[in-house]
Amino acid sequence: MAEPMQDIARLGRPSLARNQDIALAVCVVGILLVLIIPIPTALLDVLLTINISLSVVVLLTTLYLLRPVDFAVFPSLLLMLTLFRLSLNVASTRLILSQANAGMVIQAFGTFVTRGNLFVGVVIFVILVVIQFVVITRGATRISEVAARFTLDAMPGKQMGVDSDLNAGLITEEQARQRRRDIEREADFYGAMDGATKFVRGDAIAGVVITLVNIVFGLIIGVAMMGMSMTDAAATYTRLTIGDGLVSQIPALVVSTAAGLIVTRTVSEENLGVDFGAQLTRYPRALGVGAVMLALFGIVPGMPTGPFLAVAGLLALITYAAQRTRTRMEAETRAREAAREAAEERPAPRTEDLLTVDPLKIELGYGLILLADARQGGDLLTRIQVIRQQIAAKMGFIVPVIRIVDNMRLRPNEYCVKLRESVIASYELLPDHFLAMNPGLVEEKIEGIPTQEPAFGLQAIWVSRENRDRAERLGYTIVEPSAVLATHLTELIYAHADELLGREDVQNLLNHLKERAPTVVSELVPNILTYGEVQKVLHILLRERVSIRNLETICEVLCDYGARTKDTEVLAEYCRHALGREICANYADEKNVLRVVTLAPELEQEILNAVSQSETGEYIPVAPARADAIAERAAQAVQPLVLEGQEPVILCSAPARRFFRRIVQRRLPRIVVLSYNEIDPSVTLQSEGQVVA
Repeated sequence: MAEPMQDIARLGRPSLARNQDIALAVCVVGILLVLIIPIPTALLDVLLTINISLSVVVLLTTLYLLRPVDFAVFPSLLLMLTLFRLSLNVASTRLILSQANAGMVIQAFGTFVTRGNLFVGVVIFVILVVIQFVVITRGATRISEVAARFTLDAMPGKQMGVDSDLNAGLITEEQARQRRRDIEREADFYGAMDGATKFVRGDAIAGVVITLVNIVFGLIIGVAMMGMSMTDAAATYTRLTIGDGLVSQIPALVVSTAAGLIVTRTVSEENLGVDFGAQLTRYPRALGVGAVMLALFGIVPGMPTGPFLAVAGLLALITYAAQRTRTRMEAETRAREAAREAAEERPAPRTEDLLTVDPLKIELGYGLILLADARQGGDLLTRIQVIRQQIAAKMGFIVPVIRIVDNMRLRPNEYCVKLRESVIASYELLPDHFLAMNPGLVEEKIEGIPTQEPAFGLQAIWVSRENRDRAERLGYTIVEPSAVLATHLTELIYAHADELLGREDVQNLLNHLKERAPTVVSELVPNILTYGEVQKVLHILLRERVSIRNLETICEVLCDYGARTKDTEVLAEYCRHALGREICANYADEKNVLRVVTLAPELEQEILNAVSQSETGEYIPVAPARADAIAERAAQAVQPLVLEGQEPVILCSAPARRFFRRIVQRRLPRIVVLSYNEIDPSVTLQSEGQVVA
């Protein structure tokens, strides 16, 4: 069954992928034919160009390897490239000796590269051979021998390690099988590389022999058979021979370099370029000392000042960048260690503790842990304590304890806020920057990273510490990262206050009230309403950001009307009427003027006519399209107030208030809807428009 499936898989591939084996066979046969059959100069030019291109591709491929065994085909490829070059040497030798012409590529290397000077060409050729044979090939051969021996010696121990992990249950059978295959591939690879480097040495020797043969026999053929003078024959054949040698030795040197890179490459998680950059700049002090030494050389009399100072300046820039990178990495490392220490110090949870769901929790990426660590100057815990005090003073309930934990799955500078384990918001801070917001009066822009303030969605810019003072002078509002998080958290608490108030909290509030007003509490619970019904009334008030701090007044209203109706929405409306003075004070200006948008009478009547009665209470069945249209007109009506920085307040009759609020709350969650019964007589109303039907 496996073979038909493989055939089907091969049929699904492109034609080139299906015929790779045929293409390889054709290439090998073609190389052998070039050794035997004469080829024209034009075809030789193409093949020489392909040879150079292949060597460059192989070198670049080795630069991106993460593991040497990822290029396991390299030993065989090295043999084929060596054979390809030798076949081209034979073909070029045949053309040089028979026609005194080996094509444009060899002609170009013989004239342009050597600048027309044969002695220069000879010297360059000899240097290339020495570099390849003495330096690169000998070093790669020695490393291959050592790596092959060490790999084979370590193979039994690695196999035993795999068996041990398998027996301990740390890996599966399939993983163990894969690891064994990797060990075998590694041993086979280094063993093959040990032998493949011998081809490179032989190629260098063959290049020298072929060059000497071409020069000697070229002189003989040119003088004896073609009637050339000794000078002309030497000039012609030596130039072509040197060009042929350079065309062969340059690709050979490139491939030899690739072989040396492979055998010297260690296993890494990044490619060679990234490793070079990271490891050479790991110690900025060394780069700085080098920059200073070069600068000193540049000012010594007699030394070329320009080059030394230019390179010294470049090293200084690299030193500065490396130092900043190292400082950032050290800060991240300290944050990880602090998180790890906090996790180690944290007592192991009991099984019962795993059942507990935190009402409110902040999870921090490791880059933000310093905001909560007082030892590193973090003030987040202090800010949260102040927030809980402010919410208690303004809204009249105690926010549950906010738990702060680290979460390594988040991005380093990201935080998320969870309400009963559900994420309600997240944002990414820049701890080494400040958030700059334009209050609308600053015309000059400042350099920074554009962003959006998380609490209210305002456009803002992250500015660096260096630009903070300038931004303040220009008039920008500057906010610290911890203050951004605290402001976001405060707004989230206001938006979800009703979900944070549980029945236990309601009972605690009533018990606290009972100490100073025992009569009203004893009359209300449980004679008139239950704790659950009181909780629902308080939820409705908090949902529209009405403070429940005046709990005594709320309880008195519930005592008065709770016996008549158990509809918590109706009871909440009665409570709003009693709290009208406090509600108006939140939206009136310093002159006690309340700017509002009124509801058109015909729209109020339409809403009241649509109200229906059910067993659970009154509701309003408005079509979604009609609800969106009403919300759109409400948004247009309050737009002038919003543009002036005022709260968007809509005023309507008491019977229509809650139904209109229910219609527009999905599109306009922060809009304020008041009824005439909630307006304090001392407040001056100023109409700014009307929501029409």
